[in-house]
Amino acid sequence: MPPRRNFGTTWWGRAWVDALEQRAKLDPNRLPRGRTYARKGTVSELHVGAGEVTARVRGSRPLPYKVTIAMRTFTDGEWDTLLGVVGTRLGHAAALLDGELPVALAEQAREAGADLLPGPGDLRPRCSCPDSANPCKHVAAVYYLVADEVDRDPFTLFLLRGRSRAGVLAELRARRSPARGEKPKLPKRVDEGLTPQAAYARRPGAIPSLPPPPRVAGPPAVLDLDPPPSTGWTAAALSGLASDAAALARDLLVSGAAAAELTFEEDLARRAAARSGAEVTALATAAGVPARELARWAEAWREAGRGGLAALREAWQPGPGPLAEAQAILAEAGLPGTPRVWRNRLTQGELQLRYGRDARWYRFIRSGTEWRLDGPPSASPVDLAY
Repeated sequence: MPPRRNFGTTWWGRAWVDALEQRAKLDPNRLPRGRTYARKGTVSELHVGAGEVTARVRGSRPLPYKVTIAMRTFTDGEWDTLLGVVGTRLGHAAALLDGELPVALAEQAREAGADLLPGPGDLRPRCSCPDSANPCKHVAAVYYLVADEVDRDPFTLFLLRGRSRAGVLAELRARRSPARGEKPKLPKRVDEGLTPQAAYARRPGAIPSLPPPPRVAGPPAVLDLDPPPSTGWTAAALSGLASDAAALARDLLVSGAAAAELTFEEDLARRAAARSGAEVTALATAAGVPARELARWAEAWREAGRGGLAALREAWQPGPGPLAEAQAILAEAGLPGTPRVWRNRLTQGELQLRYGRDARWYRFIRSGTEWRLDGPPSASPVDLAY
């Protein structure tokens, strides 16, 4: 059974979530609804800028609600403190450029009074919905999805505090450069390395074992410039392809060739599941698939992977045994209406159970004229009927 969607796949992404749930003093009763909204793919057009996050969140009304979250930006003094912490060790800046946030950097910054993560009063949200709670479920959903942006690039935390990646790096370079008229300091001892004779005379050591695969694929290198216009490519598009290739490579290391055996539709749904809003529309246009259809595929993939997508798209005729068992369970559940059976689908009122070729049951609920997958599958229809 695919695991339920979590937020924060890196330690710094999880630290963002922990800060929301513990240190930022947000209403703990409002956050669970936000997690559910975030998992359902209701958030689109999410953008992180200097000290601000904006997004659209689909709710009960036809038009999505507009969410704006302001985060307290650092003063010049706080920036001086933070950049001083980053500059204390060359490894801090190198790790950031490699797409990682060192634990020591985050802890030292917090102890120095320039905490990158949100604390009490740092987050000031606004939502166009009528709910006066703070946070409402739409704001809470955006809070959780910011963790994805932090996962992809830890410089997002710097941006939320008011300065972009380019600005931070420029300031660090300026701090390392010697003042005018001052000679740069040379290292006291230069390692001259080995002569070729000494290198060949060495006995080769044992080949070290390979480290385990990473928990998540690392972020791609950042391209400073777009390719030539004649290519039809952009830096963002190439970055997306590189991220996708890295994720597939990681899956190959973990599970072997199975990850590379997706059909065109499955791979398209997998890629769309990691996107939202305009990105899904652009992907659908490029693939020649209706955007609304691809959005449904992506939602099914997020909930249950390739089995969920198959349950959404396929109708087939299983043997009578599984359907008869599920029909009896629905009758005992006391749901309104009469169970109707068609091929691998059993419908009663607003609930539909679908039997997959993987011998698992998938729960669907009616949404207007469509059926939407509602959660991960189960080997028994009992788990899904109630």
